[in-house]
Amino acid sequence: MPQRPDSATAAPAWLVGAPALFLLLWSSGFVFLKLGLRDADPLTFLALRYAIVVALLAGLSLWFKPEFPRTAAAWLHVGMVGLLLQAGYFAFTYLSLKYGMSAGAAALITSQQPILIGLLAPAIAGERVGVIRWVGLALGVTGAAIVILAKSSIEISSARALVFAVLALLSMTGSTLWEKRFGTATHPLSASLVQYGVALLITAPLAYLLEPMRVHWTLGLAGSLAYLVVGNSLLAIYLLLTMIRFGEASRVSALFFLVPPVTAVIALVALGEALPPVAWVGMVLAAIGVYLVARLQK
Repeated sequence: MPQRPDSATAAPAWLVGAPALFLLLWSSGFVFLKLGLRDADPLTFLALRYAIVVALLAGLSLWFKPEFPRTAAAWLHVGMVGLLLQAGYFAFTYLSLKYGMSAGAAALITSQQPILIGLLAPAIAGERVGVIRWVGLALGVTGAAIVILAKSSIEISSARALVFAVLALLSMTGSTLWEKRFGTATHPLSASLVQYGVALLITAPLAYLLEPMRVHWTLGLAGSLAYLVVGNSLLAIYLLLTMIRFGEASRVSALFFLVPPVTAVIALVALGEALPPVAWVGMVLAAIGVYLVARLQK
């Protein structure tokens, strides 16, 4: 049976505001990533980001001395989330872009994650996905697709790029279900250090093998790294995994339908990117879909 938090590990009160904060942090990350990739190769940028995160977490661990997993099974569960989410999802997404897939196509493919969660959660996580929630998932994916199509070109230039995008989708889906099914009450500091350590061991060799490892140090690159390290790698991921642990995987995953709309609004304000009128229709549909999934019962 899936693990469920008992009364000794009840959801913290602050988790009520976690979805809104997660959306803001995660969606803003795409804007900062766009800025950072102007001055560094994608996988090199990702490996550099993880190296900084590991250094910070190692220092904090030496100071606070958190408890690390005690059993081989616990180490496996924590490491697998790092492998699937940090190494798999991000590396495969970056590789799909490297081999010619447009950002819009990659976003459209990976935005199907909540649908896969809805299909697999009953068998893997023991969740019941009722009719109303399926309606919400359908509205959510339609709204997200409208926003993406309104703002981006959809181009898949090679089969290799398509394979990498699908692997990114499967990695994110797998990490969510793995955390829900096998997640343990490991200290967040030690868990994060293990997960990002695994991710660094995967992404650094990939960057060395596949890229010239170009890095042009600018204030823009430094600012991008600072935000992605703190806002995404530390805060947003912690919020995501905590929500998955204390909530239902299908409901938490539905938040990703709102990532394209929120990112579009942030890009409009921060970068002045145009937002076509039809995109606002997609935002409304995505919001309704997430409401149906997250708020209404069965």
